[in-house]
Formats: sequence, C-alpha cells, structure tokens
Amino acid sequence: MPCKPAIASMSVGRAWVHSLPEKLSQIAQAGFKGVEIFYEDLEYLAKEKGEPTEENLLIAARETKDICDRHGLEVIGLQPFLFYEGLLDRDVHQQKIAKLHTWFKIIKILGTNIIQIPSNFQPDGISGDLDLIVSDMIEVADLGLQQEPPVRFAYESLAWGTYVSTWDTMWEIILRVDRPNFGCCLDTFNIAGRVWADPASPSGTVPDADALLAQSLDRLVKTIDVKKVFYVQVVDAEKMGQPLVPGHPFHVDGQPARMNWSRNARLFLYEQEKGGYLPVVEVARVILKELGFEGWVSMELFSRTMADPDPTVPQSHSQRGIRAWQQLAKELDL
Repeated sequence: MPCKPAIASMSVGRAWVHSLPEKLSQIAQAGFKGVEIFYEDLEYLAKEKGEPTEENLLIAARETKDICDRHGLEVIGLQPFLFYEGLLDRDVHQQKIAKLHTWFKIIKILGTNIIQIPSNFQPDGISGDLDLIVSDMIEVADLGLQQEPPVRFAYESLAWGTYVSTWDTMWEIILRVDRPNFGCCLDTFNIAGRVWADPASPSGTVPDADALLAQSLDRLVKTIDVKKVFYVQVVDAEKMGQPLVPGHPFHVDGQPARMNWSRNARLFLYEQEKGGYLPVVEVARVILKELGFEGWVSMELFSRTMADPDPTVPQSHSQRGIRAWQQLAKELDL
C-alpha cells in the first residue's frame, strides 16, 4: 500500500491528563487514518474500572477498538513492550513472557498484529551479549508465530539504548533472529539523534555529523530489506539552547542525555520556528523513496507539552502532526 499517515496516541497528550476517547476523536478529525496505541493509555482506561487487571485491560481494549471503528481509525500497533531483551534475572524474563500473553489478547481485540519492542535502556541488570538478545527475540517471535493471526514484532533501536542504539546493531539482531514476523520500526529521530545529533554538545551535533549520517544512510539503503520494515516513525527535535548536561532543566541524574532530550523536546516535522533542526526530511527521503518503504508512517512525538493540562492539547497536537505529514507527503511526492 502507499504511505498512509498515523500518529501515536500519547503524542497528542499523556494519559493522566487527557482521555483516550478525546484524543482518538481529535486524531481522526485531523485526518489521520491510523493510530499507534500506547500501552499507558490502555492502563489508564482500565484503571477507570478499578485495577489494571488483565480483565480490565481487555475491556479497555474493546472500548478503544469501538472508538477507533466509529472514527474510521485503524490500530497499527501496540507499544512499547519495554525492558525485555537481555535480562540477567531470568525470573523477570519469565514475567515479561507472561505479560506478553496478555498483550497477544489485547492486540487481537484491537485488530492489529504488531507489537513494538524498543531496545532495552536499563542501566543495569541487562546483558549486551548478542547471543542472549537474539535468543530472547527468537523466543517472542516463535510465540508470535503460534498466534492466530501471527503476531509481528517491530524492534526499534533507541538512540540511548544501553547496548542497541543504532540501526546497524538492530539489523544484525533481526538477521540472526531470522523469523518472518520479526522486523523493525525505523524512526527518523532515533537514527539522526544517534549518528548526527548530540544534545550534550554546544553545537547540538557530533563531530563530522553530516558525513557520518550520509555514510549511515548509504549503508541503510544497501543493507536493510524493506520487507522487514513494518512501519516508520517521522519526528524532529529541538536544538538545545544550552548543552543538556547537569544543571540543564531537562537533565535527570543517571539518565543519558539523548533520553532526557527525547522525552522533553521532540517536535513534529517542519517546526523550525520551535527549534527543530534534525535532518529528518533527508532520513525520511532515504527510507520512503530510496529504500522504497510503503505503509504506515507515524508521527511519534514525545514532549513536555503532552502533559500540559490545557484541554486543547489533543486538538493542537493532532493538527500539528497532520500538517507535518501533509508537508512531507507533498515534498517527497508520497
């Protein structure tokens, strides 16, 4: 299918401030056709019925599906299945597998077959041993193949992942897992934010940023099988007015600068007036034109603005997101 616009549910407001029904309504009114459901949104909807038990989560999933159907929205995936791969405590690993079986039930109700797994960014308690990581991913992929319909997993390398922070490492893992239902989500922020940008630097970039990005994108086109790209996320970020180091308002002790930057300061595309500066259009062009991806393109924002209690946030964020999509579609002739 040609590229179609989607957005993540939390990108138009955090769950403890803005209700999921209102957010889905605004997302649809803006003109989006698909939505990534953020697990946090389901949890908060489930809490309205008491505790977020499996029973209440499944009720929340049914309500969400009904709302999406009324608005003509397709659920493109459920995310994020956090802190899964490489766990040293195998009892905790088994708890994650138990949780996954609940997620299987949830996505069946939501009408999607994709679960997104971001690379693990826990500072300790995990291993960088690729053999263990690959084994863990084979386990979920094989469980997914046993479902009806089969469940696909979209692995995403976060720019601040403890051991998996680049698309290159992510792709190596995907090749070694070697399952038809195990692929990736390519995110313009996590690609450019890792190889090109550095929020802790006064310049906002790494040394030789343009050359490194060009080399990375050249490798990407030559390396990645587009059939393994299950969907794409397109988003920009603010250039910090001062380096994101201790003393910066966004700094949190013990957390990587790129993580603090990502959580506070992403922007939709074409928002240079708000400080957007990443070479997102170039990354998107390579993925959508040179690599030839067709499918869902999601505007996935994280920002301090999502927790703003202003009731117009879901509408304003939805409108900002669709404007970004429309301009990108026009510029790249999508």
